[in-house]
Amino acid sequence: MGDVLGERSSNYKHLFIDFMIEADVLTFGDFVTKSGRETPYFVQTGKYRTGSQIRRLGEFYADAILANFGTDFDVLFGPAYKGIPLAVETAAALSAKGHDVGFCFNRKEAKDHGEGGVLVGHPLVDGDRVLIIEDVTTAGTSIRETVPVLQAAADVELAGLIVSVDRMERGTGNNTALEQIAEEFAMPTHAIVTVEEVIDHADLSDDMVAKMRAYLETYGPRR
Repeated sequence: MGDVLGERSSNYKHLFIDFMIEADVLTFGDFVTKSGRETPYFVQTGKYRTGSQIRRLGEFYADAILANFGTDFDVLFGPAYKGIPLAVETAAALSAKGHDVGFCFNRKEAKDHGEGGVLVGHPLVDGDRVLIIEDVTTAGTSIRETVPVLQAAADVELAGLIVSVDRMERGTGNNTALEQIAEEFAMPTHAIVTVEEVIDHADLSDDMVAKMRAYLETYGPRR
């Protein structure tokens, strides 16, 4: 049974890497990150642009969630703006796989008419187990902005964080930003794939592999 699960896990990871490259979301070359770092690869999730792509993306997230978190959560929360379609489509994909959960997301500004409030979708209540869904986390800034929003809405339990790609870059300490978030908020964090898995699977030139490993050596965790 363990071998079967391992094979299935590896398969969705490889398919996801191929999917990102085909969608031109994962590209290789010379880029500069928001923090000013020169990087040999870039993940731009804003390039998902068709219904079939967002449907498949939701399915990949659902596979990763079930593999890493199981069904021990009640609500998917997608931080505005990129997290909104992720939460919606992943909730739909999970429902198709037999696990129907609520989803919600936040407005950037509170609405003062109609239903009002900051959150849209499932109304959070005390005891809800909330799984946060994001695209890519480099420094963890958005998560530190998201958690207070959730905690202001209700006495919720943070079930974890799922992202598409873990760039495995160092946070303020020696661990990766994703590991640091896990420790800071006492919740599990996982990615559909890590940059190490991208290096191992993608059809890259020796020069590009060397550049990506050099980047990790410079900005990755210090064990």
